[in-house]
Amino acid sequence: MLRNGLIVLAEDDPDDRLLLEQAFVDVGASTDRVFVEDGEDLMEYLLGRGRHEGRQDRRPDLILLDLNMPRKDGREALAEIRADPTLRRIPVVVLTTSSEEQDIEEAYGLGANSFVTKPITFDGLVGVVRTIQDYWFRTVTLPRAG
Repeated sequence: MLRNGLIVLAEDDPDDRLLLEQAFVDVGASTDRVFVEDGEDLMEYLLGRGRHEGRQDRRPDLILLDLNMPRKDGREALAEIRADPTLRRIPVVVLTTSSEEQDIEEAYGLGANSFVTKPITFDGLVGVVRTIQDYWFRTVTLPRAG
């Protein structure tokens, strides 16, 4: 049984958000999920600001982060997360359409824990989600989220 955790998914594309949610449902994920629309919204969520001010949600156990988003892209958000002592220990998996070597190098250089290129099929996405769930919530030991 997977332990219940919280994943924040930063994804600007509404269709991708629906597909990701369906993939989590299809694998029987026990994790709670919160979707944010871009890097700015992610930082506001993590810091309890803007539309997320006063939220009572706990700190996420994992962040799934798209790179190419409006307002603040994933690279900028990742740099801010890693620079903030209250956020830097949250694991971040970059989940993006890019497979460019420059994006991979930059993401790891900014402190990403993993880099995953989004599959082009739904079955592929389900496989990726299953792997993320199994690895981050069954295999590894994560620090307690605050």
